[in-house]
Amino acid sequence: MIARVTPKPASFIRIATPVEKKSRSLAHIATIVAIATLLSKVAGLVRQQAIAAEFGVGAAVDAYSYAYVIPGFLFVLLGGINGPFHSSIISVVLKQPPEKAAPLVETITTVVGGLLLVLTAILMLLADPLIQLIAPGASPEIQALAAEQFRIMAPLAVLSGLIGIGFGTLNAADQYWLPSISPLLSSLAVIIGIWFFADQFGPAVLAWGTLAGGVLQWLVQIPAQWQAGMGTLRLRFDLNRPEVRELIQLMGPATLSSGMLLISVYISLFFASQLPVGAASALSYSQLLFLTPLGILSNVILVPYMPIFAKLAQPEHWPDLKERIRQSLVLTALSMMPLGGMMAALALPAVRVVYERRAFDFAASQLVAALLLVYAIGMFFYLARDVIVRVFYALEDGRTPLYITLWGLGFNALFCFFFTQAFGAVGLAMATVGVNTVSFIALTWILHRRLGGLPWGELMVPLVGIALASVLSGGAGWGTLKGLELLWGREGLGVQLLQLAIAGSVSLIVFAAAISPLNLPELDFFLSKVRRFLPKRYQ
Repeated sequence: MIARVTPKPASFIRIATPVEKKSRSLAHIATIVAIATLLSKVAGLVRQQAIAAEFGVGAAVDAYSYAYVIPGFLFVLLGGINGPFHSSIISVVLKQPPEKAAPLVETITTVVGGLLLVLTAILMLLADPLIQLIAPGASPEIQALAAEQFRIMAPLAVLSGLIGIGFGTLNAADQYWLPSISPLLSSLAVIIGIWFFADQFGPAVLAWGTLAGGVLQWLVQIPAQWQAGMGTLRLRFDLNRPEVRELIQLMGPATLSSGMLLISVYISLFFASQLPVGAASALSYSQLLFLTPLGILSNVILVPYMPIFAKLAQPEHWPDLKERIRQSLVLTALSMMPLGGMMAALALPAVRVVYERRAFDFAASQLVAALLLVYAIGMFFYLARDVIVRVFYALEDGRTPLYITLWGLGFNALFCFFFTQAFGAVGLAMATVGVNTVSFIALTWILHRRLGGLPWGELMVPLVGIALASVLSGGAGWGTLKGLELLWGREGLGVQLLQLAIAGSVSLIVFAAAISPLNLPELDFFLSKVRRFLPKRYQ
């Protein structure tokens, strides 16, 4: 039986009632981000379905996975929402008066754009040795194909910085729709490329489509940025401005910290290249399935909370900051834990429904589902770590996440070595989950000491309760699925969809029943927002 938690009335009242305008603002931002991100993630899933149907699990997608490591990682790292450029821009620009914001953005854009142009040229020149370094165990044919795609996608390096700066300035200007919806353009470019040009360009169409999507993302944000008064394409070199130095000092460690994830990805693909052909592509397919819902929910939590953390960074506001940290972690658990339990229980039929057609067969589904199961178990730690990292950024401390990430690289290599020896490709996912768990624990403990103590009692009891409820709901979903498979079999898209719908519904019902005794104010707040969209007779 799950213990009932009765929160202090004041612990959530700052959101629920006294400042109603701020409450509506937070909910409004979360709604905008959720809808836009949902559309973008659905498009990303359709993109991956198109890739799977055209190329399956094999050499073509393996090569693209290796080629995408550096340019694509820079695109996600620097150009993505919640990346270091995005978070750093918000933390600094929000503190500036309007007349200083535009010159600051123009200077940073000039400096970062120039540096990344040089990096782009270097990447194109060193494509062959870099691919050999990333995938030393791949065949020469796969390495040659990967090097070709790498050169095509190298300009994503400079686009990534421009997009990340633009997203940060738009969020600082209270614009959330465009940054959240624009990744849809990248997915559409790849989908259109596969549909119309796959026969002409072959596997290279993946790289050309990815590059075209990056160009579109940058172009659409320029008018909005100008209209918001957040700078133009003017070249500016005001490097002596205090706010420019402050931003560079924050962006540097934050980018290095997040950039260490590139080495983490390299470590995973290094070990994947030692495994049979298909391991790298299976890793990519499974990551997208768990990152799609995680990306939607992470943006809903991180995007609205990042400005809040930044505004509460001064010591006199730390009691409120601690409450917001507790609140964001509980919301993370409410979203990630039940989703992870359900996804782990229904991994195989979910993979079959999404991917299994044409070149993607049942054996590929089994491999991807095994990876997905492991990723699903670690979903909470993946997002919770990001929440804590954003608190450090708000405190203008990018060094601590960097140090923890450096330690994490060692753990990642160690975990990959031992886990792949015992579990093959599944060990790659196990290593990622292990590193995220260790990093979250270390960062949380350091933050606890930095802030003079976090509210552990108010935090751990709901987290344990939510975890137990998620285990029960996952077990109920798995048992329901097995019963339906005995009754109806497991072949046929219609049968699989119906089984997923029924088993998923049972899982959610069990979670709702198990979580209700906790009486969480975060859950009440969420449900109160949902009820506003229902007819009055259901409220």
